[in-house]
Amino acid sequence: MDNKIMTSAEALEGAALPRCHEVHTDPTRPKASDQKMPAAMMDKPAAQKSPAQWAYERTVLYLKNFEEQLDADHEIAMGFAGDNSGVVKIEGMGYFDPDIVTFYGTDPAGGRMQLVQHVSQLSVLFRALPKQVKSAKANRIGFRLLEDLENAAKETT
Repeated sequence: MDNKIMTSAEALEGAALPRCHEVHTDPTRPKASDQKMPAAMMDKPAAQKSPAQWAYERTVLYLKNFEEQLDADHEIAMGFAGDNSGVVKIEGMGYFDPDIVTFYGTDPAGGRMQLVQHVSQLSVLFRALPKQVKSAKANRIGFRLLEDLENAAKETT
């Protein structure tokens, strides 16, 4: 047992720092835990964030990590666990405090879709789908979401 005595500042900092741990069969596989944590995730302790904001921020990291492993012919989509609704090509994401996360996108036929999910039921299955327009550059929503988190952190400092 670690009986290290911490100062108040160390205890507060330790509570604020998100921790992520992953293990894969292939040790060279990129992991979300390898990502640099955006400043917005480090700006205040997780306990001071709404469940929606905290779920949103962590999902953004996983989404970006998944996208980084896609080739130029695929884009990120999400499937639905326990539902036959199909898949949604993720085109946007947001949250509504205190406990709602939402995904915006389109189905494979181009129909608009939006998932509004309570954080207690959040279960996201990322999938790689072929791009609909072969000549277009693949859309990477994860990079935009991470950039938005970083910009939000700059605005609050």
